[in-house]
Amino acid sequence: MKTVFINCSPKKRFCASSYFLFLQRLFVSGKKVTEKLRTPADHDRILEQLRDAQAVVFGVPLYVDGVPSHVLRFMAKMEAFCRENGLQLSVYCIANNGFIEGKQNEPQMRVFENFCVRAGLSWGGGVGIGGGVMLNVTRILFLVEIALLVLNTVLSVANTGNFFPKSAWISFGENAAILLYFNLGVLFFLARMGRHIRRAEGSGKKYTRILIPSFVFIVFADLFFIIISFFEGGIFRGWLAKKQ
Repeated sequence: MKTVFINCSPKKRFCASSYFLFLQRLFVSGKKVTEKLRTPADHDRILEQLRDAQAVVFGVPLYVDGVPSHVLRFMAKMEAFCRENGLQLSVYCIANNGFIEGKQNEPQMRVFENFCVRAGLSWGGGVGIGGGVMLNVTRILFLVEIALLVLNTVLSVANTGNFFPKSAWISFGENAAILLYFNLGVLFFLARMGRHIRRAEGSGKKYTRILIPSFVFIVFADLFFIIISFFEGGIFRGWLAKKQ
């Protein structure tokens, strides 16, 4: 069985969609191919991968409660391609957004479901994820924790000859467990959908989120986007700028 994973984020690197597709791949067996969809130049390459595939998994960010425009253009071309070549694919979707509730991905799920009806494909369902940006940050934090563990181990060996500094390992274990907890809902539903993909059957639409209270999420999300706004040109970028 061949499964094609399509990362539909327009970002070049460290996007949430790539993170969730990576996790989904862990629960799918058989031949696995991952493609990046950013521009029309990617269309033909991806479509050729679909010729001998049995399933395709879209990893898509939510843009203005819908599908990003570059993905819609590809879906129109994919519809014609599948009809012309008589492809019988099962289509799944991993939709994520920066808001707290995964249910906000419902409009995007409906678009993919209607797309399958028009293209004559099997709608396999999907997972809608809330807090996608923050969950993606947990991946980076986990890598930081590994780097700190390695650094503390090196320092311990240099100073005392001890290859297993107890305090460093305890700290790593505690922080890794917290990061894992945040991702438990995502891991559960992706594992569930992976089982259905392996069996070539529908999994339905399921929604989950980062496992922290909403009032905590809002505080950290506001701080995160304020910081990002400075790096993107200032907090009032666009508000006071001269309109063309």
